[in-house]
Amino acid sequence: MARFFTSGRIAIILALTLGLAAGLGAFTFVYARGYSYLSNDPSACANCHIMREHFDAWHKSSHRNVATCNDCHTPHDLVGKYTVKARNGFWHSFYFTSGNYPDPLRITSGNKGVTADACRYCHAPIVEAIDHPNAKDAERADCVRCHRYVGHLVR
Repeated sequence: MARFFTSGRIAIILALTLGLAAGLGAFTFVYARGYSYLSNDPSACANCHIMREHFDAWHKSSHRNVATCNDCHTPHDLVGKYTVKARNGFWHSFYFTSGNYPDPLRITSGNKGVTADACRYCHAPIVEAIDHPNAKDAERADCVRCHRYVGHLVR
């Protein structure tokens, strides 16, 4: 048995495994239009049919003319933005491929925090007037609690 696992065979098995993973990843990236998620185009978020309702609701909202999906659903720094996009992209593709996702979709607590921070970023003067200057995270006003449909107008 030890003779089977020579360094040459291990290298071939490793190369085949990595090649298969890279090929499957590239196929999925092209098939699912993964490259579109690197853009700032809101229609990329509607690639998955379950997001169509959210995209259509954004089109009817007051934020349509001032904010894209990335403005509200990713941090405003480059590293944070692409970290969130990578994490969400992985899980979106996993759930899309497995078909195991909640319908209707629900925002995760981490993504809800990103969205709340985005509200605070764009509406800083209003938020500063509402929040106590030394408020801890748990004491801060929850924008999304009262304004949950501002970005995605539901009728």
